[in-house]
Amino acid sequence: MSERENRRASPSGSALPSPLVPHPSLPSPWAEAVDPDLAALTPWTEDPSPPVIWSVAGTDSGGGAGLSADTRAAAAMGVHLCPVVAAVTAQHSLGVNAVFPLPPNQVRAQLSALRQDLPPRVIKTGLLASAATVDALLAQSGDALLVVDPVLGASAGGAAFCDEALLGAYRHQLVPAAALLTPNRREAERLLGVAHGQLPVPELAAMLRGLGAQAVVVTGGDDAALADGLSLDWLDSPLATGWIALPRLSGRDGASAHHHGSGCTFAAAAAAALARGFAVPDAVILAKMLTWSALRDGHAAGAGPGPLRPDRRFVDDPRAMPVMGFGDDTAPDRATLTRWREVLWPASRRPPTFAGGLYAITDRPERVAAMALSGRFEHVQLRIKRGAGVDEDRLRAAIREAVRDMAGRSSTLWINDHWRLALDEGARALHLGQEDWAGLAGEDREALWQRRARHGVQLGLSSHSLWELCRARGLAPDYIACGPLWPTTTKDMPWLPQGLAQLRWWSRMAGVPVVGIGGVLEDRQWRAGLAAGASAMCLVRAAEAMVPQGDRAEPSVRA
Repeated sequence: MSERENRRASPSGSALPSPLVPHPSLPSPWAEAVDPDLAALTPWTEDPSPPVIWSVAGTDSGGGAGLSADTRAAAAMGVHLCPVVAAVTAQHSLGVNAVFPLPPNQVRAQLSALRQDLPPRVIKTGLLASAATVDALLAQSGDALLVVDPVLGASAGGAAFCDEALLGAYRHQLVPAAALLTPNRREAERLLGVAHGQLPVPELAAMLRGLGAQAVVVTGGDDAALADGLSLDWLDSPLATGWIALPRLSGRDGASAHHHGSGCTFAAAAAAALARGFAVPDAVILAKMLTWSALRDGHAAGAGPGPLRPDRRFVDDPRAMPVMGFGDDTAPDRATLTRWREVLWPASRRPPTFAGGLYAITDRPERVAAMALSGRFEHVQLRIKRGAGVDEDRLRAAIREAVRDMAGRSSTLWINDHWRLALDEGARALHLGQEDWAGLAGEDREALWQRRARHGVQLGLSSHSLWELCRARGLAPDYIACGPLWPTTTKDMPWLPQGLAQLRWWSRMAGVPVVGIGGVLEDRQWRAGLAAGASAMCLVRAAEAMVPQGDRAEPSVRA
């Protein structure tokens, strides 16, 4: 079905269903508590009290970039954007003829009026045109988060946007105040005063953070990725760092897609997501998704590149879901880029072989066989976390016992964390947390890839946030776990309960089977999770209650 047909109303004339939306995974003063039993959340565009953001930027007489693009992106995110005019431009799709900075008193008057009645959660900056505007903005910014899109020139060429005084204001005032800085590569290089191509993108981002920015995303990615058909952005932030990838888009006959205002759209979408309470990495993921979808749906307006067309349905379009790498993989190798391509192009994915149903988790190897023999569980995981008091020899013996007892069973045995011991003892299915994978050395990751490729070793990965979902996708696992779904005391975690609505969104967007986990104590919960789209639901304490206890002694793996 074509994109145009997808947007049409049903034959009865009713509108398409509202899009599924995610909610923040970490606590935020702007993230309201979500009932984990809700099957779906109110779409952002139906929010009766949308968050307020400001955009301090320039007008575009051609309607492509600047405040025009910001307003369209904000509307698709369901936030209320207040446009503060910092400059008027005379431009069209082929270039900028002239830039007219507004007098500082006129900028101050707009900001002062808004401060009295419409205080922002987030302020996004675009074309500022003068250092005086920076002073006026910072005087009225208060405690709002600042998303800085350093507009230093137009991609189409033409009149200059930034003189030395403004460049200095960026370096010494705006960049140090930024919660998120969103330059493209050339803007990052100009802010740092380095020649084009002199430094790799990750190093540029690290240097910009060194100037004081809390987080930096360099949009546009690595030029070398062009041959691989990927559009790469590099995120450097306290919570997550790495490449974020989606397919590179092109227009008809291989021409460039309509991209006028893409940088404005990205920054405005990130600001809107921050205002909705999402952490910076998740806000950047959402901005990438919105911008990619809007770029795909862009349209002609004039003889040059046309504007983007954001739509609220970007948020539950699985095609727009990126993959993400880890911070130590600054130069992805050919195998990594190939794997990302296979994940992002659905036609190249292998059919999933993961069996649906219930998934038991136990830390007692003597219970593994009983759970498998009960006939209730398609999957049984042995989860013994390494820590003080864990005896290595007994840990190996516990894994060996579980592997032996599961031989010939129809259920799949998964070993959590201890991948090398597990493989040595004959296990063929591993579950790793994100921190477990991140802690692996390069040679260990390569060893795991070789086992997967040559011996069919299965891999499951945990995820708790949008960026962790993207990272898990980038590793092409056999399943991705989503949790915690309900409040749980079995693990001490910073994450908010995901709930059924988040599980439904995860299951739609992941591209691989999703396993729900966390706080599942009653039959109604795991049944609701399966109904929400999960391929399997994990039970911990509930699994023990479902399988009668035997009379065998219970040896400990702890010394």
